[in-house]
Amino acid sequence: MGLNDTASAERVHIGFFGIRNAGKSSLVNAVTGQELSVVSDVKGTTTDPVKKAMELLPIGPVVIIDTPGIDDDGTLGELRVKKTRQILAKTDIAVLVTDSKIGLCDADREFIALFEEKKLPYIIAYNKVDLLEKQNTLDANGIYVSARTGEGIRELKEKIGDFAKNVENTRYIVADLLETGAFVILVIPVDDAAPKGRLILPQQQTMREILDAHCSAVACQVTELEETIHSLRKKPKLVITDSQAFGSVSKIVPEDIMLTSFSILFARYKGELEELVRGAQALSSLKDGDKVLISEGCTHHRQCGDIGTVKIPAWIEKFTNVQPEYTYTSGGEFPDHLSDFALVIHCGGCMLNEKEMKSRIAAAKAAGVPIVNYGIAIAHMHGILARSLSCPGLIKDE
Repeated sequence: MGLNDTASAERVHIGFFGIRNAGKSSLVNAVTGQELSVVSDVKGTTTDPVKKAMELLPIGPVVIIDTPGIDDDGTLGELRVKKTRQILAKTDIAVLVTDSKIGLCDADREFIALFEEKKLPYIIAYNKVDLLEKQNTLDANGIYVSARTGEGIRELKEKIGDFAKNVENTRYIVADLLETGAFVILVIPVDDAAPKGRLILPQQQTMREILDAHCSAVACQVTELEETIHSLRKKPKLVITDSQAFGSVSKIVPEDIMLTSFSILFARYKGELEELVRGAQALSSLKDGDKVLISEGCTHHRQCGDIGTVKIPAWIEKFTNVQPEYTYTSGGEFPDHLSDFALVIHCGGCMLNEKEMKSRIAAAKAAGVPIVNYGIAIAHMHGILARSLSCPGLIKDE
């Protein structure tokens, strides 16, 4: 996979923030060398966050995010500010753009406080330095730049690059659970919900990591699983299944072969597996009328038998013998207030970066609401959660 093929969720996310007319969009265009954002002298030209996955030297594959002004006013302005704040949940490195002639304003200081609260590395880019008569000494976070003349742009990119080096990906999906030469079976159902002609992102990423670990991956559907196991000369180390097939697969896979799911592996990779496992216990205490949030990180056309809106509720009602009240969100939507919910059930988060997934888990924890993901919830309701977590090294000892 080349740099330009890197999934957006695996890229460093760089967010540009600031008040209206500080020159955010002009600076984004100068840094990227592209007309990524519309530029105008009219305040508030950027009305929604603009995101672009690209390769930015000397950093590598990144997602650049241009945000609306944080001092916007009126009803629409409030919505834009809300969107801008939501972008913080997925930002790895923040660039605060301010007009060097004006200096930091209250809105800028509010965002600096948020950056520091979230322990988010940030740079203050004092833009329009070409119009400044005298430059003052700046602290380590500050840099003078000019989107118009290009002054300071190379230095700004180098500063971003220095921060990006610290956003190092030392996480594994599955490679650290395997020894060289191991066999792994991937159970991938092909049904109406499966994309035609391709595998979904978690399946691709898991298979690639298995190959990078110098192990062998064999893929099959549930109907071919038993024959696949018996046809291998060497016993497979691990079977990884799509969560929806957990029940059927667990009956086929012998107890001496480890079994888990893509969703559980991604809970460890992008979130906090232990917290999500604790959240599964709340399924057993649901009552009639309890509010349950079912949230997905991507948007897709829902079909008959959709896992989030059809299968998960059906499994819950069969497992609990109660009738909860469901709320559904998808994509970038995630409620600001969670305290009314008895439980949050989230997808595996393959389309969200680690920062955003952990932010959603943290929001649930802060509200005192248990959170679990699809794979863990399904394994719990099928009585096989303990087995699916038994791979040595998968879960930390409490």
